[in-house]
Amino acid sequence: MAHPTEHPHIVVHAPALDGSRRVTSGDETLGIATHVDDVGEILRLADLYVTDVEGTDVIEWQGGGPDDWPGLSEHHDA
Repeated sequence: MAHPTEHPHIVVHAPALDGSRRVTSGDETLGIATHVDDVGEILRLADLYVTDVEGTDVIEWQGGGPDDWPGLSEHHDA
């Protein structure tokens, strides 16, 4: 049994054409994020409490970091 302080490897995948990013743990898709805040919420719903999704080494950001949401910025600014 894993220790409560241990977290599985979390990956935030490269942005899709619409700018959304898939969040996975191993082979399991946890959700689709459209903003960095979504990543924290997806992890919370999966009972994986990561308080600083932007600064933790538990999350691997592929195709850009937590500030990279191409294609979505114009939707948020409108």
